[in-house]
Amino acid sequence: MSLDLFEAAAERDLSNKPLAERMRPRTLDEVVGQEHVLGPGTLLRRAIEADHVPSLLLWGPPGCGKTTLAQVVAAATKSELVQLSATEAGIKDIREVVARAKELRAHQHKRTLLFIDEIHRFNKGQQDALLPHVERGVITLLGATTENPSFEVNAALLSRTRVFALRPLEETDLHALMMRALIDKTRGLGEMGLVASPDFLDHVARHASGDGRRALGALEVAAARAQSEGRGKLTVEDAEEALQQKTLLYDKGGDAHYDTVSAFIKSMRGSDPDAAIYYLVRMLESGEEPRFLLRRMVIFASEDIGNAEPRALSVAVDALRAFELMGLPEGVLPMTQAAAFLATCPKSNAVIKAYGAARAAVNEHGPLPVPMKLRNAPTAMMKSMGYSGGYKYPHNFEGNYVAEEYLPDKLRGARFYQPGVSGEERVIGERMNAAREEVERARAAQADPTTANERERKPGPSSGELHAALHKKKEG
Repeated sequence: MSLDLFEAAAERDLSNKPLAERMRPRTLDEVVGQEHVLGPGTLLRRAIEADHVPSLLLWGPPGCGKTTLAQVVAAATKSELVQLSATEAGIKDIREVVARAKELRAHQHKRTLLFIDEIHRFNKGQQDALLPHVERGVITLLGATTENPSFEVNAALLSRTRVFALRPLEETDLHALMMRALIDKTRGLGEMGLVASPDFLDHVARHASGDGRRALGALEVAAARAQSEGRGKLTVEDAEEALQQKTLLYDKGGDAHYDTVSAFIKSMRGSDPDAAIYYLVRMLESGEEPRFLLRRMVIFASEDIGNAEPRALSVAVDALRAFELMGLPEGVLPMTQAAAFLATCPKSNAVIKAYGAARAAVNEHGPLPVPMKLRNAPTAMMKSMGYSGGYKYPHNFEGNYVAEEYLPDKLRGARFYQPGVSGEERVIGERMNAAREEVERARAAQADPTTANERERKPGPSSGELHAALHKKKEG
């Protein structure tokens, strides 16, 4: 019993706890970030406020607030919170928690929230041991994981929980956390009377990788450094020392930012993977938001590569998805892989030129009538008016192709998409040219009966020959 008293006293004593632990939010209103799952009117917030919290899996990167959220839920719902770590606990621990939960429910009508950190480290047997108790409501499970639950949690357990994906904290969220800690005189550093320069806050927020614990840890180290030197202001040098991360010449809102981004894009466009990777790493090390760079690569894949290498867009999008799954620091690997691939792809700007040409036609001519044969005809009346009349269904013809006009009459013969001569677009161009020549012959035959007669005497390529031309593969 005396040991319990000592433990309780130690729990109340904040002096020996890290700043991040002391400043851990205690209520929903103190939680910073995660508005997408905790904002007013959201499903999870309504469930917490109504005390109807289901079993949850909280999936997100380190320092985004998974443990905090579990503690806040327990406090808000007046439940008993039991915390286990999957790296230390086993089936015996689960049985003890369940037995205690049954007693609380029977004698005090109190619910037990079992928080399991790193639940993905539980093996199948351990996860299965939770199933019946979660299903019967003996415990409400709150599992935290940095790994995708779809891959790391048993399907049976996954089906009995709600998954909420938490995001890395934004820089503005980290600013707010640090300012709160600097002001708070009870749990934070308020008694020290420190002032943080904007450069200090920016540097820590950029290099904390969305991790609130890391940001507050750096603040605590920097505060101790400033206090030991008799200073009342935290500078960017304090931040660099605390994080062991130097500031590079890179202002996210200034010329250095735009110059470096421009160099990154132009290096990929110029097919120089070495320069592209250099500028990518330079921006990442300077604290650039990785998603900004990933978005630029997705845009680049269409704007500067397009169908010259159709896989480019998939590679860029997959890099974005991989980063969302992995987070930092590992997420820089698919980013580097994508930048190297995009830089070495054949290049074409045919897609953006096609869009610009088509947009100019739309703006010049307005909404031209859709040809009758292409219009939808869901009713007998519309069919009688000529809707869909004369439409040739390509799959009814040899080679699944028939020469046909699809543009509005006023734009017949317009060419918006002009494939380049690099990569796959050279093959696409050959197929398109064959198809367009057939359309031209069909148009000429329709306009001039003489041409039609000549064509009967000297037929053009058969449908089978055209099909072969349309699917001609690049040699060598």
